[in-house]
Amino acid sequence: MEAVVSGHFERSFILDVDDGPHMGALDETTALVTGASSGIGEATAHELAERGANVVLVARRRATLEALAEELEAAYDARAVVADGDVRERATAEAAVDAATDRFGGLDIVVANAGVGRGSDVASMTDEEYFTMQETNVDGTFFLTREALPHLEASEGTLVVVGSFAGQFPRSFNPVYAATKWWARGFAHSVAAQVGDEGVAVSVVNPSEVRTEFGSEDGEPFEERFEPGSVTEPGEVAEAIAFAATREGSSAQEIDLYRRDKFAGNL
Repeated sequence: MEAVVSGHFERSFILDVDDGPHMGALDETTALVTGASSGIGEATAHELAERGANVVLVARRRATLEALAEELEAAYDARAVVADGDVRERATAEAAVDAATDRFGGLDIVVANAGVGRGSDVASMTDEEYFTMQETNVDGTFFLTREALPHLEASEGTLVVVGSFAGQFPRSFNPVYAATKWWARGFAHSVAAQVGDEGVAVSVVNPSEVRTEFGSEDGEPFEERFEPGSVTEPGEVAEAIAFAATREGSSAQEIDLYRRDKFAGNL
């Protein structure tokens, strides 16, 4: 059986899923995942650990990360390290990358996943809301990328930036969130142009709605708002991230994961 994950409208990537999870595909590699305490990040940690990767878990909730690390080690005989901190702070990226290199000797996969903000109109957005969204989605991605790139160049590894449908189309009801995702997407593609000659792959994964805690900052979280099966599940995004991380000699430049009726009505 083959599954198709589209990248833009004119491209597609073929995933061979005949044999289920590709066990051992990432043996002896080290992955760093931000926003790992829930949702896409947690699912990605499971997916990469199941494939054999050592995993560095980054988020603010240390107790949750410690429980996840124990779960990964028990379920997959994986090695997991907790590097708790706020991605808005440069020191968090530095400490997380140091944890990867000190414990595992290098870094092969970096997943810039941490993000906040379902949205607000510009006129009513507070300074605090604006800076929180900007610093998390933009600054956090920049700090992590800057810190990780030398190590990814050494390993000819992969950077995966979790973007969004909102980073591809205008969003009248959440323009600032959309702008941060447009930035992240443009940044990722430009970094790809800069480091491709060094053997580094850079991929962007753009989901539409995902059933996670996302949106809880200003309302009902998506995991409560949407019924199971109605939108993308975190595990589906994690599979796309793992697909990008397992390319050799090429890169899955952009992978879009949209609910099937996304273009039927309003964007």
